[in-house]
Amino acid sequence: MKLRRFEWEGAAETAAAIRAWASSEAQGVDVSQIEREVREEGDEAVLRLTARFDATERAPASLQVEPGAPEEALAQLDPGIREALEVAEANVRAVAEAQAAPGERTVDLPQGQAVTLREVPVAAAGIYAPGGRAAYPSSVLMCAVPARVAGVERLALASPPDSDGLVSPLVLAAAGLCGIEEVYAMGGAQAIFALAYGTETIAAVDVVAGPGNAWVREAKRSVCGAVGIDSLAGPSELMAVAGHDTDPSWAALDLCAQAEHGADGPLVAVAAEDAVLDGLADATERAAAERPGSGDSPLALVRVPDLSDAIDLANAFAPEHLELLSEEAALLAGGVRTAGCVFAGRHSATAFGDYVAGSNHVLPTGGAGRFSGPLGPGTFRRTVATVEVPAAAAATLAPYVETLAGAEGFPVHGESAMIRR
Repeated sequence: MKLRRFEWEGAAETAAAIRAWASSEAQGVDVSQIEREVREEGDEAVLRLTARFDATERAPASLQVEPGAPEEALAQLDPGIREALEVAEANVRAVAEAQAAPGERTVDLPQGQAVTLREVPVAAAGIYAPGGRAAYPSSVLMCAVPARVAGVERLALASPPDSDGLVSPLVLAAAGLCGIEEVYAMGGAQAIFALAYGTETIAAVDVVAGPGNAWVREAKRSVCGAVGIDSLAGPSELMAVAGHDTDPSWAALDLCAQAEHGADGPLVAVAAEDAVLDGLADATERAAAERPGSGDSPLALVRVPDLSDAIDLANAFAPEHLELLSEEAALLAGGVRTAGCVFAGRHSATAFGDYVAGSNHVLPTGGAGRFSGPLGPGTFRRTVATVEVPAAAAATLAPYVETLAGAEGFPVHGESAMIRR
């Protein structure tokens, strides 16, 4: 772990200092060349870039995985892993169904007109499941289940191939569990551009969702507007707020667990007492030294005047994950406004949310929690408004239209309304 202590300078100033220190060169990556190649060359570019950037020694024989492969992988899956995936799928589905808005709402207005609002799913969604360091069947569930609950008919899954040019059987099994047959062996920024714009093999989608590294995040930023995106979900982050009753060894494992995702995302430990912060720092260094996959992440240490200041810091920093590990967790949680997901209480490790708690692990990073939240069915739905103006309502409303349209310099708008009086 690369530890650094930060002096308390106020919430906003301290949060900005931590972001500046922990930011990696990858956060400023340029994906424009990859975008040009994918848009101009289609499949050929995606195959070439996949062989170049993904964890493969040879390019896949084709981008699309055989449609029956997910069901076959699911059938061959270890029974224990399948049970865990099924528990996760059921819990994510239960939460997603609770999030789904009711169907149709009609508002009857005083002049006699009615506005009906109904939510409809997008036609097609692209799902990105990361690869490289590990396989992420959990990310397939986190994206596919809310999309299915939302009513999306076509799901296209992209995941980087392994060294043999194949998509992980675990990822395929999760796809089979969610009824996805359209799977593509591709990763990175090129996968996002291929899903967004389409190629000879891949039909373009309406929304792209899923977590990824800084390259994936920047590609999603680039295609936003051409398609919808869930959020700017990049390298994993965790802020842990510890109290005098916090077990430092538990908190240390939580921090090391998030470090397993890579060294690009910042980790932050916060406490109101020097002794608590020192104990947490020592425990985390020991835990990281014993776990090689956790050793390179930046860990910022901040002593705040009071735990209420820790919540101010969290709201300024907007961490992807926020753990409140003190006995005051339930009270403190009510003050959090910007974290992607809050884990309240000493037993509420982020790892539960990453897999089986039912909450979604596709969360905004890099401070994007200030304006976006967890992936859910709403990511894959849009509202359609239908306006019905009966004759009497038209007669009442037309003069108002004429007045406002004239004031804006659009007289024909006024005529269009007034002819209906």
